[in-house]
Amino acid sequence: MKKVILLSFLTMSLLGTSLVGFAQKTKYEWKEKTSNGYSYKFVSNDPTQTRFYTLKNGLTVILSVDKTQPRIQSFIAVKAGSKTDPATNTGLAHYLEHMLFKGTDRFGTKDYSKEKPLLDEISRLYEVYNKTTDETQRKAIYHLIDSVSGEASKWAIANEYDKMVSNMGAEGSNAFTSFEQTVYLEDIPSNAIDKYLHLQAERFRHPVLRIFHTELEAVYEEKNRSLDSDNSEEFELFFKLMFPNHNYGKQTTIGTIEHLKNPSLVEIQKYYDNYYVPNNMGIIMSGDFNPDELIAKIDKAFGYMNPKPVEQYKYKEEKPITAPIFGEVFGSNPENVMIGYRFPGASHHDAKILNLLGQILTNGAAGIFDLNLVQQQKLLSAYAFPYLLKDYSLLILQGNPSEGQSLDDVKKLMLQEIENLKNGNFADDLIPSIINNYKKQLIERNEKYSSRAYALMDNFTTELDWLEDNELLDEMAKLTKKDIMEFAQKYLGENYVYIYKRKAEKKDIVKVDKPTITPISINEVDQSTFMVENLKLGQKEIKPVWLDFNKDLNKSNVGNFEVLSVENKTNELFNLYYYYETGKWDNKYLPIAADFINYLGTKDKSAEQIAQEFYSLASSFSISVGDENTYITLNGLNENLGKSIDYLDDLLSNAVANQEMWEAYKQRLIQSRTNAKQEKKNIQSGLVSYAKYGPNNPFNNVLSDEELNQLDPERLVKEVKNLLQMPHRILYYGPSKTTQLASILQQHHKVKVDARKLPPRKTFKEVATENNQVLFAHYDMVQAEINWFRNGSIFNDEMVKTNSLFNQYFGGGMGSIVFQTIRESKALAYSTYSYIGLPKYQNKPVSISAYVGTQADKFNESIVAMNELLNTLPQSEKNLNNAKSGLLKSMASERVNKDDIIFSYLSAERMGRNFDIRKQVYEKVPSLTLKDMTAYHQMEMSEKPYVYCIVADEKKIDKKDLEKLGPVKVLDLKTIFGY
Repeated sequence: MKKVILLSFLTMSLLGTSLVGFAQKTKYEWKEKTSNGYSYKFVSNDPTQTRFYTLKNGLTVILSVDKTQPRIQSFIAVKAGSKTDPATNTGLAHYLEHMLFKGTDRFGTKDYSKEKPLLDEISRLYEVYNKTTDETQRKAIYHLIDSVSGEASKWAIANEYDKMVSNMGAEGSNAFTSFEQTVYLEDIPSNAIDKYLHLQAERFRHPVLRIFHTELEAVYEEKNRSLDSDNSEEFELFFKLMFPNHNYGKQTTIGTIEHLKNPSLVEIQKYYDNYYVPNNMGIIMSGDFNPDELIAKIDKAFGYMNPKPVEQYKYKEEKPITAPIFGEVFGSNPENVMIGYRFPGASHHDAKILNLLGQILTNGAAGIFDLNLVQQQKLLSAYAFPYLLKDYSLLILQGNPSEGQSLDDVKKLMLQEIENLKNGNFADDLIPSIINNYKKQLIERNEKYSSRAYALMDNFTTELDWLEDNELLDEMAKLTKKDIMEFAQKYLGENYVYIYKRKAEKKDIVKVDKPTITPISINEVDQSTFMVENLKLGQKEIKPVWLDFNKDLNKSNVGNFEVLSVENKTNELFNLYYYYETGKWDNKYLPIAADFINYLGTKDKSAEQIAQEFYSLASSFSISVGDENTYITLNGLNENLGKSIDYLDDLLSNAVANQEMWEAYKQRLIQSRTNAKQEKKNIQSGLVSYAKYGPNNPFNNVLSDEELNQLDPERLVKEVKNLLQMPHRILYYGPSKTTQLASILQQHHKVKVDARKLPPRKTFKEVATENNQVLFAHYDMVQAEINWFRNGSIFNDEMVKTNSLFNQYFGGGMGSIVFQTIRESKALAYSTYSYIGLPKYQNKPVSISAYVGTQADKFNESIVAMNELLNTLPQSEKNLNNAKSGLLKSMASERVNKDDIIFSYLSAERMGRNFDIRKQVYEKVPSLTLKDMTAYHQMEMSEKPYVYCIVADEKKIDKKDLEKLGPVKVLDLKTIFGY
């Protein structure tokens, strides 16, 4: 499923326009220019100065320079996804995405001439398998596939792709498939361009579908995970009802179980041949490079690709929806309602208006849903967002009931707000406020080279015109309330699809059964000739930059406050924090008070007026209560800094308790707490906290139901007022210099602090992990979630010098030992990892964690496989050297900047340091050896007791299997959650 990202339609195009006078027209035109022998198009007045090239073979190349960090975000995008899957082989585009990590005839193999006949035989056997219906015969054929695959794997070199990108210092190596795009992504150091292009050009030249049946099993696991996700099922049904004639609704990205059980390598190869052609692909890069040099290198690397006509997806136009269409989904997750309306595709003019419409409904502060449903606490949560695709777009509404509300109530309340939209019942200044906030968000997005690259990539695959995106805000500024009303009246009638997600046992669950797979050989010794070539390619040194807290951070005092600040020399935005060394460990009431304040007003202003005031300034605030620290965060335009502080301090000082508002909030809080118990990830977190700290732990350190019922709003308002008056430090990242900031703070932050208001510090002590134990919690699911946990040795700074390399080598990525063994070799999981975690404070133990998310019928195999790795560290000098090289290059290109400098200082301070520890790590890594890794592994992991934290369906796990691991303690939800 394509990720829903609010504002994803917006580009970086308007970032240079003033945040005042938003309706001022800027001239945008497509222009063309030639440089270094290459012609490119660009949009005049585009502040990102993005270049759009089309090479002779039709390959699109989009380059946008950003030199804030010596790194580059790269996307290689193919305009093909589940929409273009053959109806007889759904999930095929997604299969292929997985296989593009397996290598070609030049890498991923030690002798392709010997491997190829075996791969051809595997392909042939799958075709026979697919046409066979007799189950006995199918098992016999699959046994042959497994046997031949084992022989073929002896010639394969698994994970060479991951090893090469890791060696470059790449981060975030991954890929994703959605309706109409398959995208391969990497974040690389800027000095790795030659290596990166050398690898990518080969990767797409002649991919080989090797190590297929174990990777297919990973896709099975991914499918089973989706079956455990009510949200995924809800979206699938929603699209099915919305698009009965279009592949948006007729087939899913992962594919049907029937097609997963009957894959065809022949069809996968055809798909690659049809769609992976240069005139259907784009390379999008944003970061630190010279575009004239880079385009020539890309042309040289990818010029071999030959274009061919690409058959466009054709579909029968959907009939208008004339009456509401209903569907329902059952499962363990919390109840909700989804409502959706269909609109024209992303490039249509009306789709652009749809984006503004979505923000009028939900913008997180002053939208119709925000004020009328959330602020007034009529629903637990409610939001609306546009979902833009090439052929059609959608407006999607989602709402969660509060305690005692039916799903019919939720639907009725959301539809009432749609009527308010159609009737123009929203503030006259909402549209200009939205546009002002868009501009702020675009500035924030443009600061990140990765975000800019994502916007350009999505623009390419959805086939939007970059010029029109540049013009978008100017066009929106012309719209009036009357225009929005007429638009809503045109599109938002009885023409919707709605889904009720009910809390009930799932019906008719069909999971992908575990096939019999013999673990394949994982070659840790050999390297292909291609990989050797890639490693030898030049990669000019990037010198690391370490923080010097005496130079990079400004420290000053303003009245009673210590101020830590970093100047923003890029734009006019600020982030300001009130930082407290107290948190929810010390005060269980504080997290509730911090959230409740959002629903309160003062004597002079209602909560709605306060939200609208902040939004009109393009400012926002939040209170984040952590375990031992609390942040009050304020951000916005620096010209409004003083006024924003006034608004914030006025609310915190003068909030008025409201009993009626509290009763409504309490009902929502009760429902929220109930919902939390219905999410398996929360249950898992509770088990791990129990394993770390014992029965009384931070996770269940919350108000009991009795304490909650006795709570009154006056107590909560007092907590907030006390918070403002507690000693705190002020953290600031923005354009004001130290003296200017001091003047603003003296004028506007006039609170008097009182150290007596600080609550006594409470600590939770980690319990020694002395014996094996099983903590089990039941959850109705297909999968089994297994966490290994133990408290290790007391941390010291020498450990940190070894820890980063150990984690990268052992269990921290796709090239790690854990991933290669559990997923690649044994096909036991879609997701798996292991690491040694460092504490945030001095004199605390390290924590050892491991995880496998697997099918319940693979439970025992997964336990054995992970325990083998935890007890015996596999030895691979080449893998260690590769991990070492990647870590050093990644660290050298890492730049800590903006307010992260302040947070790094605070982290160091908590550990008793006044320096950047990364420098010592960087200097130590080159001398580390396998002997060091083994010693660290033996000290913290090997032959040690663990607490097994397991969430699974009790009907699918044999209790005897649990008892083999250690004494079993079945925890109920009240014990886990504390209420």
